[in-house]
Amino acid sequence: MKGPREQNLTGSMPGGDESGVARRHAPWLRLSGFALLGLCILFVGGFALFSTHVSRLSTPSNPPGADAIIVLTGGQARLDAAIGLLKSGKGKRLLISGVHPDANRDDLRAVTGGDKKLFSCCVDIDHAALDTIGNAEESAKWVRVHDYAKIILVTNNYHMPRSLLEMGRLLGNAVLDPYPVVNTRLDDGRWLQPQALRVLFTEYNKYLLALARGVVPLRPTANGLAVVSATAAPN
Repeated sequence: MKGPREQNLTGSMPGGDESGVARRHAPWLRLSGFALLGLCILFVGGFALFSTHVSRLSTPSNPPGADAIIVLTGGQARLDAAIGLLKSGKGKRLLISGVHPDANRDDLRAVTGGDKKLFSCCVDIDHAALDTIGNAEESAKWVRVHDYAKIILVTNNYHMPRSLLEMGRLLGNAVLDPYPVVNTRLDDGRWLQPQALRVLFTEYNKYLLALARGVVPLRPTANGLAVVSATAAPN
């Protein structure tokens, strides 16, 4: 009768193969764990830097003049700020980008209290843009048509980093002067409040996606992400 020791001479010890495989993969598992931890630290640290930067943005009291003004729709305060800049002569012409298809010139003028003559002579409306990428594409066409060299860009403070990134890719040599609109103060740690934190976290992820588009041109769609051209559509 064979004993346990003799039986194992013709076969491996129970669990031997599994333990050997585990030992071989252990360094890779540890390395993967360290890499994942490093990415998490990088992500959280980047979010803190992003939020701190946004919280320090403030609306300029007297910005230098430019050739024109571009405002990205998304709130009443943005439109009011852009119209105010146009009235004060900070730009010769204003593009309101991303206007809802059902809203016309008279609707916008009524909402902002703008002068009819000012809207007739100096305000252009873009209905085509559906997102920040579209804002950049339509704005690039407008800038090229008018041959503008310096633009004041108006949008909310939390939206400004991504807007500058997308605009800067398509506007060529045109200089962008940011004009951040601050609806809610985020300095002195106020960005840590739950509602502000949610908005900033969402915008931070969109900003990372915009950065990634510099390597692989991705664009959000109703069916997920699609690869697109990073250049503006021709006129």
